[in-house]
Amino acid sequence: MAVSVDIGTFIVRTPEMRGGRPRLAGTGVTVRRLVGWYKLGLSPEEIADECGHLSLAQVYAALTYYHANSDEIEADVSAEEREAERLERAHARATRKAP
Repeated sequence: MAVSVDIGTFIVRTPEMRGGRPRLAGTGVTVRRLVGWYKLGLSPEEIADECGHLSLAQVYAALTYYHANSDEIEADVSAEEREAERLERAHARATRKAP
């Protein structure tokens, strides 16, 4: 008899890992990371192949989480992009001031 897996067990959050971002249980792979590859055009199968330690079910669970919570993931991506831009501006200012 096949063992059923509760798909809710695939995604976890812990404050001490990856800043509490949703990630695949037992890994450090965040949902956001897989979504990035998905948005670049990789299929779930290609993503699973790229990350040989992930199953196709894990990839689909992450993508399902994203589609059910896209506002959360997109807000996180936007916040990180804003922070990167802020740091780039600060670095450029510091570089111009340097002798």
